[in-house]
This record gives sequence, C-alpha cells and structure tokens, in this order.
Amino acid sequence: MSLLLGALLLVGLIITNKMISHQAESYVYDSVSDIPKNKVGLLLGTIKYLPNGQINLYYRYRIDATVKLFNAEKIDYVLVSGDNGRKRYDEPTTFKKDLMAHGIPEDRIILDYAGFRTLDSVIRSEAIFGQDSITIISQKFHNERAVYLAKHHDINAIAYNAQAIVGSYGLKVQIREYLARAKASLDVLFDVQPKYLGDTIDIP
Repeated sequence: MSLLLGALLLVGLIITNKMISHQAESYVYDSVSDIPKNKVGLLLGTIKYLPNGQINLYYRYRIDATVKLFNAEKIDYVLVSGDNGRKRYDEPTTFKKDLMAHGIPEDRIILDYAGFRTLDSVIRSEAIFGQDSITIISQKFHNERAVYLAKHHDINAIAYNAQAIVGSYGLKVQIREYLARAKASLDVLFDVQPKYLGDTIDIP
C-alpha cells in the first residue's frame, strides 16, 4: 500500500509540474528583443549569499536579467519583492543596492518587503501596487510557477528568464520545485491569500 501511495504521489507531482509548465509556456521569454514591454518588472527575491559565503548565482543572474530589461526599455520600473521578515534579513534592500550599482536609478526601484513567497509577491503586485500587467523576472522554472499563479488571479503576466543554473546545486533546486508547484496548485485550489496586504502604494 505504501509503495502504491508513493507511486501515486510521484505521478501527481509529475502531472502538476507538466501542467504548470504547459499553462505558462506562451508567456515566458528568453529573448529581450522578443518580450513585450510592461511598465513594471516584478523581480522575485532570493538570498544574495549561500551558507558557504559564495554569491548565489540565482541572485546574480536575476540582477543581470533585470538590468538587461531596463536598459532595453522593456520595463520602466522594478518592483523588488522579497522577504524582510527578520530584522537582519532584507532581500529587497540588498537587491536595490545592487540594481543601483548597475545603473538603475533609485526612483525607478520600488520595494515590497512582504514578498515572503511567490504567491505573496504576485498577488501583492496587483493588490498593493496596482499592477494588473507585469513582467516577472526570475529563472524559467520559477517564472512558470509565478505566471501560473498570476493567471489564476487575473493578472496579465509575462516573464523574462534569467540565466539558468547547471550542476548539482541547480538540480537540488529543480527537485524542490516539484514540491513548490504542488503547493502552488493547492494554493490556487483553496484560494490562499498573502500573509500581509495593507495600504495601497502608487507606482508613478
């Protein structure tokens, strides 16, 4: 019985993974020249440094992708959405400093400190920041899940794929993504809302 249950769970994870990829495939882009323009790019947060002290390549490549979109005038503003749930942990401000170091003006960067997970970031982009059309910026696997969530909340989302990560570290993240997608499908099913909402914030 346990083997059968395990097999069914595995099949469910695979089906959910493929479903989310299929639903998002027409909305994710690898080419800056091909992606349509949106006023706001939603940059999804992550840690800058790994436990071993090395820079997190997911972070570095999301910075690179955002700068490419901004310089190509495919976005006018960057909404950085990340975790600031602890006093000494502030993803949005860390991203802001590096985006400014790469030439993006401070007045074009807006911070969302309550992007505790992808669901929160996506829904808050519309509910708090008033954007019903956004360009999501992350790696492809993450973008597909974010677009899937956005579409189910009536947000017109497209996404630009930051450079992927290869090797063992990338593989570990990809495996975790199967579980994250299962959770995303349950969040949609049960209409889960962000941890925090709050007052609206205008983007010029």
